[in-house]
Amino acid sequence: MSSQSPSSSETEITPENAGPRPRRLTYAAALAALEGLALLVGGVWILVLGLTGDSADRTQGVTGGVTLIALSLLPLLAARGLLGRRSWSRGPALITQIMALPVAYTLLQADSAAIPAGIALAIAAVASLVLLVNAETTRALGIRGPGNAPQQDEPK
Repeated sequence: MSSQSPSSSETEITPENAGPRPRRLTYAAALAALEGLALLVGGVWILVLGLTGDSADRTQGVTGGVTLIALSLLPLLAARGLLGRRSWSRGPALITQIMALPVAYTLLQADSAAIPAGIALAIAAVASLVLLVNAETTRALGIRGPGNAPQQDEPK
């Protein structure tokens, strides 16, 4: 058994967030991971097309692919943090969902096969937002609302 204290990135298990991980938190993590994987696969696909395609489109393909790969890190890290019940992970997960809504709207405006992708993305983003702001999820992550933070002179 180690005598080291937990790092600041670890969430302490308190009576509020002790016990098994709520299913809502697991579902939110799964949706974030799915979105991250979709971004990663899309980024690799665009990168490969850019590298193997016409030289006029090479720069745009490489830039777009690398950008999507980099953007995939946010939801993937958030999903990992949610599964580990880290309180910091809710912020990146919420940001990912908020950023997904305008993308879904843009896909819905297309007259192509992108419409089903827009519908799926909108449903996933709204479902994730609902799961992430749920009181059970908030408690499991040890997040306290305004006015519920411990006073500085109170023992922790």
